[in-house]
Amino acid sequence: MDTVPLSLVVILVLLVVSAFFSGSETALTAVSRPFLHQMEQDGNVKAGRVNRLIAARDRLIGALLLGNNLVNILASSVATSTMMALFGDAGVVYATAGMTVVVVMFGEVLPKTYAIYNANAVALWVSGPVSAVVWVLSPLVRLIEMLTRLIFRLFGARYATKATIESAMMELRGAIEVHASEIEVEAERKMLRSILDLDDVGVGDVMTHRKAALTIDANLPSAEIVDQILKSTFTRIPLWRDNPDNIVGVVHAKDLLRAVRALGGELEKLDVAELASAPWFIPDSTTLLEQLTAFRQRREHFALVVDEYGALLGIVTLEDILEEIVGDIADEHDAAVAGVKAQTDGSFVVDGTVTIRDLNRQFDWRLPDEQAATIAGLLLHESRQIPSVGQVFRFFGFRFEVLRRHRNQITSIRITPPASGPVAEED
Repeated sequence: MDTVPLSLVVILVLLVVSAFFSGSETALTAVSRPFLHQMEQDGNVKAGRVNRLIAARDRLIGALLLGNNLVNILASSVATSTMMALFGDAGVVYATAGMTVVVVMFGEVLPKTYAIYNANAVALWVSGPVSAVVWVLSPLVRLIEMLTRLIFRLFGARYATKATIESAMMELRGAIEVHASEIEVEAERKMLRSILDLDDVGVGDVMTHRKAALTIDANLPSAEIVDQILKSTFTRIPLWRDNPDNIVGVVHAKDLLRAVRALGGELEKLDVAELASAPWFIPDSTTLLEQLTAFRQRREHFALVVDEYGALLGIVTLEDILEEIVGDIADEHDAAVAGVKAQTDGSFVVDGTVTIRDLNRQFDWRLPDEQAATIAGLLLHESRQIPSVGQVFRFFGFRFEVLRRHRNQITSIRITPPASGPVAEED
């Protein structure tokens, strides 16, 4: 009987140690690795210790589980011995029932619940003691690791797999989307998501189509070419000769003005074609990430997009790629084009040339952009026809109404999103 108080003290101490192991395991597995990595970069010693523990995750988990099971089993043994001394054989039942409730509540649920909601703080606090436990138990943990690997090998299962690029990208995307409901970081979330999408988007999705691009016939009189360049809002203008697909060079407005000044304004002596730099042609299959890298390597901001037959499709610039990340960049020379107009009934009147990616990014829609770049192109692809004005279609939960059409081109569409929010893309 005199040993009962001592046994209770031992059990209490063991429960505290059990809670420590359980909370440490939860905190160190739920901790934010990017957050701790940044803290280590800023010089936090505890964060560096946590990162080293996580780097050897199998050894860490092995040590914590081994320690936790040791103290739980020991606490149960002490409780069973004490109860049997007090109540005889019935003490086994009392000890089992009592220790199950106590261990689950105070050794598992409470510490793990606290740790899951305060993972970073708890991980930093326990990093020192856990490191010591891992070091002390490392011989036993290594033995367990060897046995585990042997068992995995016997059953033909993989013990560990290396993280792939795809899984890393998915983890980054998931980390970004976790904060989708936080309005304060909405702009940053959109930019980060756009950066991750650069390798999935082709230049054809962001280029200025040849129909909207300004190109000039190099055979025109110099005065007329200068007049067209000065009236335009662009600084780089492609020149063609004999055929609009036959681009012979790209003239920069600054080079042109220098030449005009050097000639004293005598435009008849000016040869604009000589001022033009060699055109840079790229295939329409080039991704934005590849083109951004190429722009940086070549130190150029302007490229001509061609199809597999060499026909000119459009023009892509460095600004186009940057706008894909940060949104539209307008300056004092840009023409204001109202591509999307919100209506009082919750619908949107959208120009047919507005890209699907811009709509998805602006309104968090999930319209597919694999088969078409513009909203008019999506409507043509899904309807399998050239719709008439007034026709209504329903795709992906959205309602599309054709408002205007110029010849075979859809110029204006009314889009009504689903009342319950955007739906996922259809397969």
